[in-house]
Amino acid sequence: MAMARSIRRTNPITLLLAALLVIGFLFFVLSPPSHASSTSPPPKHNSPASNPLSPATAPFRKQSPQADGKRTPPPVVHYKLNNLTTSSNPIANQETVLILTPLARFYQEYWDNLLALSYPHHLISIGFIIPKTKEGNAATSALQAAIAKTQSGPGPKRFASITILRQDFDPPLISQDEAERHRMENQAARRAAMSRARNSLLFTTIGPSTAWVLWIDADIIETPNSLIQDLAAHDKPVIVPNCYQRFTNDDGKPDIRPYDYNSWQDSPQAHELAKNMGPDDVLLEGYAEMATYRMLMAKVADTSSGGKNPGRIIPLDGVGGTALLVKAEVHRDGAMFPPFAFYHLLETEGFAKMARRLGWSCWGLPNYFVYHYNE
Repeated sequence: MAMARSIRRTNPITLLLAALLVIGFLFFVLSPPSHASSTSPPPKHNSPASNPLSPATAPFRKQSPQADGKRTPPPVVHYKLNNLTTSSNPIANQETVLILTPLARFYQEYWDNLLALSYPHHLISIGFIIPKTKEGNAATSALQAAIAKTQSGPGPKRFASITILRQDFDPPLISQDEAERHRMENQAARRAAMSRARNSLLFTTIGPSTAWVLWIDADIIETPNSLIQDLAAHDKPVIVPNCYQRFTNDDGKPDIRPYDYNSWQDSPQAHELAKNMGPDDVLLEGYAEMATYRMLMAKVADTSSGGKNPGRIIPLDGVGGTALLVKAEVHRDGAMFPPFAFYHLLETEGFAKMARRLGWSCWGLPNYFVYHYNE
């Protein structure tokens, strides 16, 4: 009877709270675990970003203003860069690639080569920077026409996003003719300007999802379709193929010859030259007036018809930028293209030195070829 009296005296509110606690406990026990949502398909990389201030490597559509003329403020987004991978199997891991090209002239063969890349295009974003010159304006028009055709064409051919920047400084050379570009007296100013252009392009377009950065010059018109996969398969922080050029030799037969001499292993002679230089003097490669006696990757390629080993890899101290694959974390660590004399090096060679000073290694593939346009 004492227990019955106790129950009758119990407040109804107490009973209601007890019932709610029981229901809550049952819901917690019987509900599926929170990590079950991980089985849902990952978001597509080529979906439009929700706001114009989203990273440049995600495409976006401008929002329509509201009735009061205001736009929704950009979202605050948290990115876990520790979860970003750069692996030897980038397709399996859905790793995004940012292709960057400083462009002064538009070559249709360059664009056709990009379209032929077998890496999934929805994982590729592209960035261009173009000088504000008459020739640059013509290149911009031609590029925009090519982009419009591609991005309105079949889905598998479309890229995740494409960004075009215009340089906010005057180029040091008006002419882009090959002979003028490679005159020794033009190199310091030309390559310093190229460094500024590369840095502007890189820092504007790299996004939190970028795993790899592929630098490829606008006059590289022929590469293997599997270029990205082939270079990434070596899983190196910085890796460069050998840049050659097709031509007709004196016998009237098609032939190939070295083009880019900026990928090299250093030499004692180059170190001695540097010791006697002023702080702003620059070591240049490929000129008889400045013999460095470095081991040039362009000179150790096996061009025989049956002896090629495209997987052969060698360590490098300097790299060229005609085609250059870089893990994005190398750039995020601070490795950029110095527009000033950095240990007497500029641009891509200075970048290699900076990357090495940051603890990253540079590598080259002497028997893996990409081809430069022959003017």
